[in-house]
Amino acid sequence: MKNSRHEHRDKIFIEDSKIESIETFPNNQFIMRLHSPKCANTALPGSFMHIQCDQDILMRRPLSIMRANAKEGWVEILFKIVGNGLDALSKKKVGDLVSSIGPIGNGFIPSIKRPETLLIGGGVGIPPIIFLAETLKGKEEWNPLVIMGSEVPFPFDITKRRKKISWLEQEINGTMPLLEEWKIPGILCSLNNISGSYRGNVTGAADKYLHSISQSQLDRIEIFSCGPTKMLEAVALLAKKYQLPCQVSLEEFMACAVGGCAGCAIPVKTKGGISMQRVCVDGPVFEAAQVF
Repeated sequence: MKNSRHEHRDKIFIEDSKIESIETFPNNQFIMRLHSPKCANTALPGSFMHIQCDQDILMRRPLSIMRANAKEGWVEILFKIVGNGLDALSKKKVGDLVSSIGPIGNGFIPSIKRPETLLIGGGVGIPPIIFLAETLKGKEEWNPLVIMGSEVPFPFDITKRRKKISWLEQEINGTMPLLEEWKIPGILCSLNNISGSYRGNVTGAADKYLHSISQSQLDRIEIFSCGPTKMLEAVALLAKKYQLPCQVSLEEFMACAVGGCAGCAIPVKTKGGISMQRVCVDGPVFEAAQVF
């Protein structure tokens, strides 16, 4: 895995990205595949794109990258309609071009010293978690577990997990088809009655898992998370409870998204004191203990 948080800053590209496919899911959720070869070539789990949703809407929208294929030159984004910008983007057709800037931001950096990676995503924070899971799949040195939560239908068709998870009730067997294909155990969580899901929030499921294992196993775990701020705060507290390192990808309102306006600056704890850092280019991934 890459070990520098800033080595990609000179690898942000502006492209006219061609829409290759659009999938529609309940509650106005969409997965869009864009032909963006320059972005796909250097994208990292946790980085995002800044997309112009329509020629008549000048302000771009920051959208996390869910998957990227450097060989085939495509990236995938997941978004839910919130406002006129993403509504306009949802009405685009296959073959249309959208102006994109990316990949932007620092990504997750797993440490081989802690190969038992616990990936926690919530709502529109799911994409970076899927990207990280795909990056780790099939590598013998890594052993990821993915926990995802949503209070609306998930943006994929739920499939049954074939492999039983020892600390989880047998009927909690729903997972994402891609995770099952990648042979990565996945757990779905919801406070609503979604078949096969854990009845509760993602931190409840994660706490149950961490409580079930030994200290020697805990010493091999690192948490990676993306989702709403309240969820990330709860994940940070969970990491503190078990004394685990934790990286979080923050969601923040952005204007330029390339570090110029500093409108997304947040206070971050450093050795020298509190430092105002920009979520777009200094993040969006930070150590949880530094921001919560």
